[in-house]
Amino acid sequence: MHISVIISTYNSPVWLEKVLWGYNNQTHNNFELVIADDGSKNCTKDLIDSFRTEANYPITHVWQEDNGFQKSQILNKAILQCKASYIIMSDGDCIPKSNFVEVHDSKKKEGYFLSGGYFKLSKQLSEQISKKDIFSKNCFDIKWLKKNGLKKSFKNNKLSSKKIESEILNKTTPTKATWNGHNASGWKKDIIAVNGFDERMQYGGQDRELGERLFNFGIKSKQLRYSAIVIHLDHPRGYANKESWKKNKEIRKYTRKNKIVNSPFGLIKHGSYT
Repeated sequence: MHISVIISTYNSPVWLEKVLWGYNNQTHNNFELVIADDGSKNCTKDLIDSFRTEANYPITHVWQEDNGFQKSQILNKAILQCKASYIIMSDGDCIPKSNFVEVHDSKKKEGYFLSGGYFKLSKQLSEQISKKDIFSKNCFDIKWLKKNGLKKSFKNNKLSSKKIESEILNKTTPTKATWNGHNASGWKKDIIAVNGFDERMQYGGQDRELGERLFNFGIKSKQLRYSAIVIHLDHPRGYANKESWKKNKEIRKYTRKNKIVNSPFGLIKHGSYT
C-alpha cells in the first residue's frame, strides 16, 4: 500500500455512496481509503460497513462527535490513520474519474504537492447519476451530460480534453496550483512537517492555508487541473458564514506575511504523529 486517499464527509450518505463507487472503478487499485467523518449519524456508518463487502480497497472510518464544522480537526485525525507515505485528499461529494488515483500516482514527485481539478454539476444532474453511470463513465462524458442538461462552457474541457491537450491546459491556465480540499495530494512527511491543518479554521480556505504553509516550507506545486478530475455533486452549505471566512482570511494573511510553516493548532494537538 503506497497511497492513502482521504475523503471527508458529513451526513451525506447518498453522495458518499456514489463517491465510493467511483473509487471502486479506478484503474489504479493499490490504495486505501480513509473516510474523515465530521460527526455523521449512524446511516453513514451503516453504509460504510455494508460497502466494505464490495470494495476492492481497504476502508478506515475515522469518526468524531458532531461539534459544528470541524473539518480541519477530523482531517488531522485521518492523516494520522494513513498507512501510506503519499496522501490524496478529496471530499465525499466528489466522484473521481476512473484514472484519478493513477494520475496522482504517476505525477507525484519529491518536493512537490499536486493540485487537481473539479467539475461542478447541477443538483438535477447530481441526483440523476447512478451506479451504472459511474461504472460506464457516462457521468464524465460531455455528450451524456449535455443530453441531461449541462450547458456549454470552456470548463467542459476538464472532461473532454485528451492527454496532450490536458497537459497544455495545465501549463497555460492562469489558475494557481493551490492545495484544494476537493482534489490535492502530497507526501505525508511534508504534511506532518507543517503540522497538518490549522484547527482554528472552520469553513473557508483552510485547505489553501495548509498549501501556503507547504510553500513556506519550500514545497512547490504542480498543476493537474485538467488531468486529475473529480465531478462535484451539488448540495447546500448551511455551515458557510461570513464570520468564518473573515477569521480564516486573517489567519491566511498572517501565515503568508510571517512565512509561518508549523501551525501550533494542528496535528501536535493529537499527540505522536510519526
